[in-house]
Amino acid sequence: MIDIYYIEDDEAISRAVREYLAQWGYRVSAFSTIESAKQAFRVACPTLALVDWNMPDGNGNMLCRWIRSIWKELPIIFLTVRGDSHDIVTGFQNGADDYVVKPFELEVLRSRIQALLRRAGDVSRQYLSCGHISVDQNRMLVCCGQEEISLSPSEYQLLVCLLQNKGRTVTRERLLENVWDLNGNYVNDNTLTVTVKRLREKLRQPACLKTVRSIGYRMEEAL
Repeated sequence: MIDIYYIEDDEAISRAVREYLAQWGYRVSAFSTIESAKQAFRVACPTLALVDWNMPDGNGNMLCRWIRSIWKELPIIFLTVRGDSHDIVTGFQNGADDYVVKPFELEVLRSRIQALLRRAGDVSRQYLSCGHISVDQNRMLVCCGQEEISLSPSEYQLLVCLLQNKGRTVTRERLLENVWDLNGNYVNDNTLTVTVKRLREKLRQPACLKTVRSIGYRMEEAL
């Protein structure tokens, strides 16, 4: 299913867009502030983002710029009430791929979404995240916040395995098999402990990386 994050503070417009797109099989999550949208992005990357220009806690270009700093290829459409204004130029400069001028026909918005997704495809699967940690699997890029973190191959594979199973405990045995045995490197159990310790240090002791004593590890969003 195509997941869309819709950042819009007008509840009437938001409801109309959500209900219309749902009829076409889109799953739309709406956010009335930039900060609430950022929190959702940190949990999971959508297929596409619709960003309204004027928000109560900032401008849409701020959010576009923040998204682009982490999710380089995520399709973004921004919405503006002034079709020939400086907003459009600024939006493209900050990472938007397309724009729709308010008021808009719902069918026009859907056609823009379809066109952009045909060009970009679903890139959401290449992105993994938990808390302030994000991974771009295509570029093998790991970030903590907006800072790029350098990991060894085993640290990177360990992190990806945990993120791919976010919310589930991954046993020590499975991690040893996935990270080392598949590469033909047979190591003892202490290697995993040391690697997790180094990973935690590089990622600034993230609260989302949990130890399940005597069993394994789990990535989950901190409450």
